[in-house]
Amino acid sequence: MGDRIKVGVIGVGALGRHHARLYKQIDECELVGVYDLNQAQAEKIAEEVGTRVYADPSVLADEVEGLSIAVPTNHHFEVAMSMLEMGKHLLIEKPITQTIEEAESLLKAADERKRIIQVGHVERFNPVISYLEEKINNPRFIESHRLSSYPPPRPGLPPRGTEVGVVLDLMIHDIDMVLNLVKSPVKEIDAVGVPVLSPTEDIANARLKFENGCVANLTASRVTPEPLRKIRLFQGDCYLSLDYMAKTGEIYVKRDKGITREAVPVNDHNALLKQLEDFVSCITTLRDEGVMPKPRVSGEHGMRALEIAVEISKLCQNGFL
Repeated sequence: MGDRIKVGVIGVGALGRHHARLYKQIDECELVGVYDLNQAQAEKIAEEVGTRVYADPSVLADEVEGLSIAVPTNHHFEVAMSMLEMGKHLLIEKPITQTIEEAESLLKAADERKRIIQVGHVERFNPVISYLEEKINNPRFIESHRLSSYPPPRPGLPPRGTEVGVVLDLMIHDIDMVLNLVKSPVKEIDAVGVPVLSPTEDIANARLKFENGCVANLTASRVTPEPLRKIRLFQGDCYLSLDYMAKTGEIYVKRDKGITREAVPVNDHNALLKQLEDFVSCITTLRDEGVMPKPRVSGEHGMRALEIAVEISKLCQNGFL
């Protein structure tokens, strides 16, 4: 076992602040410091978690092996590429980038430098998911709902996440999840979206048809008063309903004597913490064993989800009146 992996966080706003907090809980890594354009925010988070503020992200990068990139989506590419060019392993918050071309460039650069890119599709680490992956092997119909209220205003900045539409902001979580479960190419996409408070879609519905016959119906909204994150899956022998927020679920299974109903057993844990642990573990494996590991959500997974999300966004925006 080598020394602890040194990590840093670039961007400590709504999401990055939690990366900083949780890195401090992982024994296998050392949080060296944080950087944010908002110096006051960086100082606040650094004081809360007991780490150092850096005025230059390149100086922070010089002192670490891995970085969380939690800046606004429209800055993912420029920040991530500059860090890759310095030879750093990256955990990039979702979506991986704003465009497919940017994602391709990042993956090419990472491959050339033999560096890890992990993408922050944190729902894959939700404690209900391991049970879902165990039980669902041939889904025929999937329905997901991911609803939230509109982000609050920020002085001099657009509300968090609204630099992209709701598809890249929220629905992309469920796109990634569905692609991981169905394991079949997407054959056809239908979608509709409505702009409400921003220039892009704030409510969207998409219907994905896969080559193996599975159909997924995905709904996302960021203008709904009551938050909701649920998914339902149907296959020949069972129906599974999961609540991501409550970390609960029910499974209905076809038996010889009818249909039984059972609660989904959940080994509760912090999904983001598990994601960061996976990132640190991947860096450790590469350093100590010289073997390029496969993150649970790789850069390739992130780009695959982005490709579908971009197509859905285009369909939504083509329908704007």
